[in-house]
Amino acid sequence: MDLGISTRLNTAFDDAVAKTRAALQEQGFGVLTEIDMQATLKEKIGADMERYVILGACNPQLAHRAVGVNRQIGLLLPCNVVVRDDGEDVVVEAMNPAIMVEVTKEPELDAVAAEATTRLEAAIAALA
Repeated sequence: MDLGISTRLNTAFDDAVAKTRAALQEQGFGVLTEIDMQATLKEKIGADMERYVILGACNPQLAHRAVGVNRQIGLLLPCNVVVRDDGEDVVVEAMNPAIMVEVTKEPELDAVAAEATTRLEAAIAALA
């Protein structure tokens, strides 16, 4: 099983972040948080790294359904979408929602994971 759903873009980093936000919104995901890992690690521990942003995305309907099956599922919700520099390209990747089902062994999450996968794949595909 792949850990993530991803694509590689040949575009400016800020454009990739903006396009990712828009693609997620088209699929019903809102971006609740944005963590600039490059700036945070530089400020907190003096570490240098490539541009790396974590978008905390959430589809409220899917999250509600998943939490209804298992209240602890919030620990595994596929809400993080990473946009990161990788050489000349920008990589955009989201966690594979099937991991929720694999880890919890909750068959009731199959439908939620399948819909989340379809939506995240559509968002990632729209970037290409």
